[in-house]
Amino acid sequence: MKLPKAFLSFVGICAFLPLTAQTPATTPSQIQEALELQEKMKSTSLVKNLRLENIGPSIMSGRVVDLDVNPEKPTEFFVAYASGGLWYTENNGTSFVPVLDKTPTQNLGDIAVHWPSGTIYAGTGENNASRSSYAGMGMFRSSDKGKTWSYAGLPDSHHIGRIVIDPRNPDHVVVAVLGHLYSPNEERGIFKTTDGGKTWSRTLYINEYTGMIDLVAAPDNPEVLFAASWERDRKAWNFKGSGPGSGIYKSSDGGDTWALMTQSGAGFPTGEGVGRIGLAAFDSNTVYAILDNQYRRPDTSDKKNPSELQKEDLRNISVADFTALDNARLNAFLKSNGFPEEYRADTVKEMVRNGSIRPDDLISYFEDANSVLFDTPVIGAEVYKSTDGGRAWNKTHKGFIEDLYYSYGYFFGQIRVAPYDPDQIYIVGVPILRSDNGGASFTSINGANVHADHHALWVNPDLKGHLVNGNDGGVNISYDFGGNWIKNNTPTVGQFYAINIDHQKPYNVYGGLQDNGVWKGPHNAEESMRWHQSGKYPWESIMGGDGMQIQIDSRNPDIVYTGFQFGNYFRLDLSSGSRTRIQPKHTLGESPYRFNWQTPILLSPHNQDILYLGSNKLHRSMNQGSDWQTISGDLSAGGTRGNVSYGTLTTISESPLRFGLLYTGSDDGFLQVSPDGGITWNRISDKLPQKLWVSRVAASAHSEGRVYAALNGYRWDDFTPYLFVSEDYGKSWKSIASGIPASPVNAIVEDPVNENLLFVGTDNGLYVSMNRGQIWNAMQNGMPHVAVHDLVIQPESKDLLVGTHGRSIYKASIAPLQTLKTDDLSDALIVFELPKLKHSGRWGNSYSSWRPPSSPGLDIVFYSQKGGKTAASIQTADGIVLSETELMADPGINVISYDVAFSEKGKKNYLSKYKAKLIEAGDGKTYLPKGAYKVILTNQQKEVSEAFTIE
Repeated sequence: MKLPKAFLSFVGICAFLPLTAQTPATTPSQIQEALELQEKMKSTSLVKNLRLENIGPSIMSGRVVDLDVNPEKPTEFFVAYASGGLWYTENNGTSFVPVLDKTPTQNLGDIAVHWPSGTIYAGTGENNASRSSYAGMGMFRSSDKGKTWSYAGLPDSHHIGRIVIDPRNPDHVVVAVLGHLYSPNEERGIFKTTDGGKTWSRTLYINEYTGMIDLVAAPDNPEVLFAASWERDRKAWNFKGSGPGSGIYKSSDGGDTWALMTQSGAGFPTGEGVGRIGLAAFDSNTVYAILDNQYRRPDTSDKKNPSELQKEDLRNISVADFTALDNARLNAFLKSNGFPEEYRADTVKEMVRNGSIRPDDLISYFEDANSVLFDTPVIGAEVYKSTDGGRAWNKTHKGFIEDLYYSYGYFFGQIRVAPYDPDQIYIVGVPILRSDNGGASFTSINGANVHADHHALWVNPDLKGHLVNGNDGGVNISYDFGGNWIKNNTPTVGQFYAINIDHQKPYNVYGGLQDNGVWKGPHNAEESMRWHQSGKYPWESIMGGDGMQIQIDSRNPDIVYTGFQFGNYFRLDLSSGSRTRIQPKHTLGESPYRFNWQTPILLSPHNQDILYLGSNKLHRSMNQGSDWQTISGDLSAGGTRGNVSYGTLTTISESPLRFGLLYTGSDDGFLQVSPDGGITWNRISDKLPQKLWVSRVAASAHSEGRVYAALNGYRWDDFTPYLFVSEDYGKSWKSIASGIPASPVNAIVEDPVNENLLFVGTDNGLYVSMNRGQIWNAMQNGMPHVAVHDLVIQPESKDLLVGTHGRSIYKASIAPLQTLKTDDLSDALIVFELPKLKHSGRWGNSYSSWRPPSSPGLDIVFYSQKGGKTAASIQTADGIVLSETELMADPGINVISYDVAFSEKGKKNYLSKYKAKLIEAGDGKTYLPKGAYKVILTNQQKEVSEAFTIE
């Protein structure tokens, strides 16, 4: 899909950037060039006919960012997922269809629907600011409820906060643009169009770090608008989620001019601590705002139980005072904070006396990135109300709203007021809360089947109690003010961080998901509602939290290693249900280990008792994680001061050809190699672009010195694909990214059979090379443009599994590609091995006239160098023609789907030679009997043949 030519100018997408501390953000012209290249690649790809099949799962869903319900027919609505696209239902969420799949992105921040005309505006780029909030490319518009789309501008907006359509004219639209997440930019603020997105005018701009997060129109006067600005800037090592640029603005002329309502003295907080703001308007005068107040809470330590030792008591305590502490009091503190048995009062006091540790080392021992994320003592969520159109504001409640935002209110920020009652409001965060007294007090309405982390809510203006809610776990509907909820999760929109497979028959697929834990399911499970009857969904959750990497013992698939964020990993025994925490722990007095959000783990391919796990150092266990040895120093660049765990390992690989040949990559750009099991380490990234996130390092299974590396500039808004190969253990590198459209690279996997076959996953698609990175082909058939986070090949079934961050998991049979050698690409015609079929008397028949008949199928896969007219003949082993067809083949891989039935002419041919009894099936077809057969393919250059059998 083309963006406007007005902002086009070619910049080399795959240019090798200079070694700078921070790479420049990708420009709109580079994005446009990437989209044009992407479309061309899809049309000419040698694998465009090789289909990807979505295998689920669905019921755990993915993050919803917005929903829009038809008020005249509330069983009809759209749901926008953060990275899973836009889905439509007209049966109250019983089923959904995707409507944005033909656009270049599935990343959404907000949608708005003008129901009378069927006009939709989709603002791309998520409005939250999480670790995986993907950028978009501006606005898209549909005039037919999503059947077709056109581009509608704002190419450098990256993230859209909110869209408001004038109910009187769907061409009049005001948009709150957040702008870049990781870099400053000018295209942020309030933008307005009066011609349906052909042209835009910016009517409010604050600065290059402050965008607009929310926008509402007064229901009684569409000329009155309220908008919330948000100053925020994320880096890989730090997130600034508040600042003096945050505030509330008002327009009385439909968004043409704006005035700041939250100046000093208005009753609303101002300054550095003002974070994300959400808005709701009952009418032109009554307006609510929910604020993520990042100012610190007042110190209440004097109110705590004086007999209980608190961590703050140890912050500045002297050695003398520490050693004088009551042993029982100190032991209670150590035990309650999970210190191992060897650290008890007498031991710890002696360590302090001899100077091996300081008292405040006790704090750093049990504080980690996860606890800091949840426990930072900010004020958090506050609700304010104005009854005079925003001139004056009053907080609606006393004290704090506990356990709604914790310290990460940047992830939330939604408030709603019931259209029929100005005192009934809803605020959403980790739970969802309702107030019936204007925010003076709240009640949780999170049901047992409602996921935490809420981002969208619609309140029916005509049917009191009817709510439609969107959260990190999908969609829920209530008809009794949140007393009871229905779950409506049929779209396969899971946001996978990592996937893996086992070797059972049928094999299982495992995956770690954003905020939805770790799931396991058979690769051939069908996505259907049948599980409602059986009571068992084929996929099952095996771990909670944010699901992370998974390793499965190849000897015993019940032994699984996985966990949640910041290195909280466990050894699971699925047969008994037991779980054992296995996270390596630093010694008291040692600098705490730094664990990445998605901590890497790896079972050694040489010994399944040996497990590797990466913090900022590499740790090795020889006994399944029960004991650990640290086998390196700090393998990162040392980290950077900030509020996000940084300077951590992100990827680990051990050569399948040599035990102890280890590679690591870090989030701050270091690649390291050890040839001797961790005794010595060498940095091998000095000649690569610097300080980029190492998303993958992968040692080759075909050549000992070969190693692949992918670097990722997403956290600098740099979408350049960085992909390299070394043939000498990382001493020198060659770029193999040429030809991949601009999009950060997340994963590369080398085929275990064919060393020339590589697959690469980026933030916007999947690519394959059949000549080791010289030429890349788009591999998108059946899958929209969605972020691909992980790739795994199941060797026995010859399947490629694709873990996406937005559309769950896809599977493709790559057996033909595995047998296709580089020299074969110049061959005129090749037909690939055909599978054996198992004959069944049920072919073409059904036990019920109300059920479709069972039907077999044989996919005849072949390669054609030039494409063109190709004839196919199905014959008996001795040459009797049973069925024939002809098609125009594409250059590359082609598939003929054969129904395993006689043609009328073929049936006569067969009966003239063989005195057999052929039975016509219930569907009117006569299927081939058991026997040996062959397929003959012919084009202008060549004839080829391949046998198959029906057993």
